[in-house]
Amino acid sequence: MVDQAFESEIGIVVSDVKLQIESCNSLEELDSLRLKYFGKSGAITSLLKSMSCMDDVSKARFGSNINQVKAALQSSLKAKNIALQEKIESEKLMADSVDIGLPGRHNSFLGSIHPVMRTQIELESIFKKFGFSVESGDYNCEVETNYYNFSALNIGDYHPARAMHDTFYLKNGDLLRTHTSPVQIRILQEKKPPVRIVTPGKVYRCDSDQTHTPMFHQIEGLVIDKDCNFSKLKWLLHTVLSEFFGSNVKLRFRSSYFPFTEPSAEVDIAWPVDNSKDHKWLEVLGCGMVHPNVLKNCDIDSSIYRGYAFGGGLDRLAMLKYNITDLRSFFSGNIGFLKQFS
Repeated sequence: MVDQAFESEIGIVVSDVKLQIESCNSLEELDSLRLKYFGKSGAITSLLKSMSCMDDVSKARFGSNINQVKAALQSSLKAKNIALQEKIESEKLMADSVDIGLPGRHNSFLGSIHPVMRTQIELESIFKKFGFSVESGDYNCEVETNYYNFSALNIGDYHPARAMHDTFYLKNGDLLRTHTSPVQIRILQEKKPPVRIVTPGKVYRCDSDQTHTPMFHQIEGLVIDKDCNFSKLKWLLHTVLSEFFGSNVKLRFRSSYFPFTEPSAEVDIAWPVDNSKDHKWLEVLGCGMVHPNVLKNCDIDSSIYRGYAFGGGLDRLAMLKYNITDLRSFFSGNIGFLKQFS
């Protein structure tokens, strides 16, 4: 009678456990069910303990039977665990899925070329039409020696430009170049005329206000040949500036002084005054015929070759073209300002 009651209890437990396993909807429920039947005080564990009152024959018979049932139920638990894990992974994938049929999200603000760099690229393109090459590679050193920045350009030892309040000096005596002219000297020392180059780049001077910054950009040009003259220089500058500003500009050449050119001139451009037919003169660059001493320093015979040179601020030209009133806007990093050029 005990054996029959024991078998009947096993059957009820097995049937009940299988139903409960199938009805589990989470890993937590399944783990609670495992503890309920297979924990230290679980139903299956209790059945095994109750065999202590049986005789040896019954123990052998029902012990084997219960162990088979235990293995089958644990296998069902494992299978259900795997099924629930797969369900969770599937739901997670569905939650993280992306509808590839949806239109892409676009950033409304696209980057653009900085107005100063845009100006440099445009001027380089114009000068290339007239046979100029752009030199901004190995010769383009922003840290220069006194010789290349001053002496080779016929700038005397006591010229004001050499003063500490005008130039950034380094501890070793070198300096941050004040113009891109040193590039021209280096090229003339290595290449034989004729030479026709423009040299854009960063330069540095001790100055800071609405129209000046300690670091700014220049573009300088140099032509060395046998037939150079001031008339050709004037024609070139008028043609280049007219194309750059998109109209036939009016220029004014004013006598000036630069140690590296003789004669020298400042170049002004006639700029219209708002809401009127009047104009004002704005200085845009300096120019002149290359001084014989500069040619001599580069071992070029000034009785055979002559040259003309010119240079101006890229920032200044960009301000005029894009109607910008404060030079410092170029370096502020203001996104609202830069968006205008996208």
